[in-house]
Amino acid sequence: MTVPRIAYQGEPGANSHLVCRQKYPDHEAVACASFEDVFAAVESGDAHLAMIPIDNSIAGRVADIHHFLPTSDLHIVAEHFLRIQFTLMAAPGASLDTIKTVHSHVHALGQCRKVIRELGLTPLVSGDTAGAAREIAEAQDPAQAAIAPPLAADIYGLDILRDDVEDEDHNTTRFVVLAQEYVEAPAGGGPVVTTFVFNVRNLPAALYKALGGFATNGVNMTKLESYMVGGHFTATQFLAEVDGHPHDAGVARALEELAFFTTDVKVLGVYPADAFRQQ
Repeated sequence: MTVPRIAYQGEPGANSHLVCRQKYPDHEAVACASFEDVFAAVESGDAHLAMIPIDNSIAGRVADIHHFLPTSDLHIVAEHFLRIQFTLMAAPGASLDTIKTVHSHVHALGQCRKVIRELGLTPLVSGDTAGAAREIAEAQDPAQAAIAPPLAADIYGLDILRDDVEDEDHNTTRFVVLAQEYVEAPAGGGPVVTTFVFNVRNLPAALYKALGGFATNGVNMTKLESYMVGGHFTATQFLAEVDGHPHDAGVARALEELAFFTTDVKVLGVYPADAFRQQ
């Protein structure tokens, strides 16, 4: 029996790897160098699913993903939220007294400023949090440390010098799971999220009119992101998310009204809302 595979961007030990292990323990997690490689792995059939970060509560949207999604042939089939926890780690034998530099992804360094300042460390940017941990393990230098998820310490044999070094305890990343096959969550089976993209027509107040149907039909829109397409400095394409199923009366009427003022409406996914949304 073939073990299903789920692709993620980053090196083993990254947060994307961690959420793959938590949510899909029966899948083989496959590390990819870039988001483009992740999409290609699923599109080619080399992986069954892709685990992709889409938003962070501190850093905001993951810009690359928002540009891949509208043009991809993949579909969103699930979402998961991960509370981000960073640890300060170093090679065995190092201590808080010996470390001088700290390596990590630029976003992780920005989210752990307090401990960096407290310990007087020099931050050095790496391409990936888990990659930084691997580099520290390879260097075996007691003056170098990394900020990475705790899973990376286990994988690369590093000592954790301090847990939970992130500045904010609400640091959370939302991930979406992508698949080749369009699988729509059943209507009436619990809270559902519908994600779609659309282009507005070149009409006065087109966006206002296009979105008006969601307000008048009582549909909660949780995301609206704009894009510049075709090299024009005008926001004509939008990615939106709403609470509800396209078969719900209110959502169905709102999408019908949306069509009058837009072109190329494309539903990217209708999937169960993660329980984190209810917290």
